[in-house]
Amino acid sequence: MATRRRRAWTRAAVVVTLVVVSIAVSITVYLERTLVAPVDRIEGVFTDLPDRPPMPRARPGRKPVNILFLGTDRRSTAQTTGARAAGRAWEPGAQRTDAMLVVHIDGDRDGMSVISLPRDSWVEIPGHGSAKINAAFSYGGPRLAVATVERLTRVRIDHLAIIDWEGLRQLTDALGGVTVDVPETVHDSARGITWTAGPHTLDGQDALDYVGQRYGLPGGDLDRARRQQNFLRLVLADTLERISGGGPLEVFRLLRVVADNVSVDAGWSTDDMARLGWSLRDLDATRTRFLTTPVAEFGWEGAQSVVRLHDRRGRALWKAVRDDQVADWADHNPDVELTDDVR
Repeated sequence: MATRRRRAWTRAAVVVTLVVVSIAVSITVYLERTLVAPVDRIEGVFTDLPDRPPMPRARPGRKPVNILFLGTDRRSTAQTTGARAAGRAWEPGAQRTDAMLVVHIDGDRDGMSVISLPRDSWVEIPGHGSAKINAAFSYGGPRLAVATVERLTRVRIDHLAIIDWEGLRQLTDALGGVTVDVPETVHDSARGITWTAGPHTLDGQDALDYVGQRYGLPGGDLDRARRQQNFLRLVLADTLERISGGGPLEVFRLLRVVADNVSVDAGWSTDDMARLGWSLRDLDATRTRFLTTPVAEFGWEGAQSVVRLHDRRGRALWKAVRDDQVADWADHNPDVELTDDVR
């Protein structure tokens, strides 16, 4: 009798397990299908790239991930990135990158680093000679932007994500706004906007004005890069809080918001995106480092004002990225880290 009861319980447990797994799989498939359809994917980003850095050596645990994140300055009446795009993400000569960030996710998922490359950085662009780094996207689109960053850093980029101005506006509104703190009053003469000292809750248009200001900031383009990083820091902190408190369903919901506004490389599957998002559920936003590539000086190339990067310190930073040791490098180079008092 006892044996029959144990067999009955065993069969019941198996049936319940199969039902639960079937439901979970069905929900996952449904969510993935509703997400996959609208994702805007860019073909050919990594196809036959020349002189790629080697794959990092495998280590125990999760693999580090390097994402090149681009914000374009395309002046278009229609959105050009994400599922809502009505125009192409890239038209030759139509736009440059207003923001260029290398996002390094630590292999153990305990930390993350967001490294800004100033858009006026004077670098070598494969096949085009020396120019400002933001010209790479104009010359050859996403593929050349990746090739330029890989040549400069010798860091292998795993994935690409692009957002335009309209996408940023829509993303900010979809998240319910973002609150920033302005430490001292500054005036943007180009837009006729005065940012008073204190907190500001930004809607989509406010966000564009905030991250786009250069005039009126003491550091000019570098201060604009810091504002962009600060905005991303706040969005990231809010997103991580939602992921940690919401579970897999919240991950998919947030991915849907991102998919509506951000275009990604064709090799980045929805499953990989979801797995990566879920792997960050325990990441503490305070362990995310926001850095700017070390700068040596400002200068001129003909009539162009340019940023000259610091070769030695830059090489050390990018080696730390390759070695998955960015936090250690940042601890010894606090001058390039984003502070809380962003202008």
